[in-house]
Amino acid sequence: MTNHIAFQGELGAYSHEACQKARPEMIPLPCRTFEDVIDAVRGGQADLAMLPVENSTYGRVADIHSLLPRSGLHIIDEAFVRVEICLMGVPGARLDDIRHVRAHMVLLPQARTFLRTRGITTEAAADSAGAAAVLAREGNRQIGVMASAVAAGIYGLEVLAQGIEDQDTNTTRFLIMSPQADHSRRGDHGMLTSFVFEVRNIPAALYKAMGGFATNGVNMTKLESYMVGGSFTATQFYADIEGHPDDANVRLALEELDYFTTNTEILGVYPADAGRY
Repeated sequence: MTNHIAFQGELGAYSHEACQKARPEMIPLPCRTFEDVIDAVRGGQADLAMLPVENSTYGRVADIHSLLPRSGLHIIDEAFVRVEICLMGVPGARLDDIRHVRAHMVLLPQARTFLRTRGITTEAAADSAGAAAVLAREGNRQIGVMASAVAAGIYGLEVLAQGIEDQDTNTTRFLIMSPQADHSRRGDHGMLTSFVFEVRNIPAALYKAMGGFATNGVNMTKLESYMVGGSFTATQFYADIEGHPDDANVRLALEELDYFTTNTEILGVYPADAGRY
């Protein structure tokens, strides 16, 4: 065991914050891409992966669902992080000094009102925490970075404004993934099962595939589609449902699903996090 948890981004990224909150006893391991995060776990450099899947304001994290089935990893937990956006500058800078800000492209529209009101121009960065590290080296008083308070502390920047996001409910959902599946636990707030499937090429296949969940009283909390291999005819679906495959109603719903799909793969069975409620 390496006792490392891998995440995408630099130290101070919101994924780093998620690691600190969900697995404070583990050592965060920054990685350049989501693929690198997965490879770090598969290669033994880390025990767990922390991957963002959706944001309450921005929506689905691009490409992540297509990576999960190919990862060889299993979802063992979910985690929710309230995204509080901070505007930070170099030591000695004031809020009125800031003329231009850098942040990840996902963050920029989430603070549109604050930036527009102050006439601040924007620039997309590959990573907000990385942009904080660059600003710390540059020392430009007129440039700010939007990132987490964790990033400000790591790179010695001063928080000039806090909570500047337009939506005060802005939250990102993360999945914690492991090389080993664990279906033995039962959560205090219920269980979730995540899986992917492809429907058969027959009329109303998706409608029929979903029917078993309705008739067996299984609540589906998420259903998303994405193309497979760039084909417009091969569509894969990602779903989250409430319950455990050992539950009678879930077992029956999954059995019915098999009649209308070419393949189904369970990605994880894990406790629902209190943050979802």
